[in-house]
Amino acid sequence: MKATTALITGGSRGIGRALALRLAREGYLVAVTADRDETGLLSVQEEIRAMHGNCLTFLADVSSYTDMKEVTDNLLVSWGHIDVLINNAGIASLGLFTDMTPEEYEHLVSVNLLSVLHCCHLAVPGMVSAKSGRILNISSIWGICGASCEAVYSACKGGINSFTRALAKELAPCGIAVNALACGVIDTEMNRAHLSSEELAELEETIPAGRMAAAAEVADAAWQLLQSPSYLTGQVIAFDGGFI
Repeated sequence: MKATTALITGGSRGIGRALALRLAREGYLVAVTADRDETGLLSVQEEIRAMHGNCLTFLADVSSYTDMKEVTDNLLVSWGHIDVLINNAGIASLGLFTDMTPEEYEHLVSVNLLSVLHCCHLAVPGMVSAKSGRILNISSIWGICGASCEAVYSACKGGINSFTRALAKELAPCGIAVNALACGVIDTEMNRAHLSSEELAELEETIPAGRMAAAAEVADAAWQLLQSPSYLTGQVIAFDGGFI
């Protein structure tokens, strides 16, 4: 019986790291990418190897089709197949839209949205040939309702949500499920880098669950989705503690 394989983008920290560790514990062969965080990648790899798991790491720019083609080509040589694709990589930017330069918002779109298209474009043909596969896009509730001072980020996540629903319709005849997990406020380094302790505390007061979610909880929810029948597809599931 062949092992199940998974490619996770942005896997050196936060949600991506938690996803990689969870899937490795479940016996998956895991590959993780990061743009520059080689230290984080090696840390994930060491932790997975310590649990007798298998992990491949790649420094690659998810916004570059060329970089991601090299990653997927390497994985096909090593594994022969990619069963699960989790598009997790993303960056944030707080501030008024009109204060952003075109270069800044183009970069945000490239990393947050085009990367998802690139990775799906590269992974889907193999899944279609196998007539099986799972694609999970890590999105945001801001892609559902929008967030002030995160207009471009919200647009990217909204695009991911629409792309998820549309691609799911294309791939359902092949037994491939495509879903998105729209996260609320998660306790990650990225959120702590952009928001002060006071701002995070204020946010928590507006969340009915009364707290941020841990990255490991996102990984638990993702695992449940990946284990669901392929008939569950085209869904954007809010994971937000009742926030919206």
